[in-house]
Amino acid sequence: MKVYSFGNTKAPAILLLPGTCCHWEGNFGAVIPLLDQDYHVLCVSYDGFDETEQTEFSSMLEETEKIEDYIKQHLGGRIRAAYGCSLGGSFVGLLAARQNIHMDYGILGSSDLDQTSPFVAKLQTGILIPLLYPFIRNGKFGLRFLQKRMEKSLAERGEYASKFVEMLGGARPYVTKKSCRNQFYSDLITALPDRIDVPGTEIHIFYALKMGEKYRARYEQHFAHPVIHAQDMQHEELLVCHPGQWAQLVKSIIG
Repeated sequence: MKVYSFGNTKAPAILLLPGTCCHWEGNFGAVIPLLDQDYHVLCVSYDGFDETEQTEFSSMLEETEKIEDYIKQHLGGRIRAAYGCSLGGSFVGLLAARQNIHMDYGILGSSDLDQTSPFVAKLQTGILIPLLYPFIRNGKFGLRFLQKRMEKSLAERGEYASKFVEMLGGARPYVTKKSCRNQFYSDLITALPDRIDVPGTEIHIFYALKMGEKYRARYEQHFAHPVIHAQDMQHEELLVCHPGQWAQLVKSIIG
């Protein structure tokens, strides 16, 4: 795992956590310059997904421990905020629940918080990863009908679809199928406790209404007092299509 640092190291620290199989810069490259004048911005690059390392992603809990160790060693065990894009929101929840470090604000960005049994998780992983991995490795799907479907979606859905593809980070031949499989599978089976309530930590949710009403129920299940920011948008549309508005909202929350 690698952490990229930006801005004034003496300013309040905000930790940025990428989504599933994403590259850190694809997720946050547009918003880092909007934050680094006021904050010490730290962007996590997970094991197996950084081009400067020869590592593989093992599990959500092992990666959480590494994040905690970094915060303890470099930041005295405390940060102002953590923002998790999609799967990154699962890390925010785990950091809050485990209470091995302290964050004043935890923000989940359109996270689905899907959880299931190991059996079902293996089935889902076994279906999805062989389809998705060629796109992660080569920047295009191996199956022609999937590639054509993506191209059609890009043409029909415009900016959001193209920005979402960019968020993944382009072709990355250094990422192994095992890293993708382990990340997807372990996220599904790593339990997030219910009614998380940590003194001194506020949990905020960027809730994309177009994902569906069931996600609001999940947020209220896992967090005792979530502050839900409802947006009439799709999954992480605020981050990828409106970085200025995203940064303004984050700053209004964390001060």
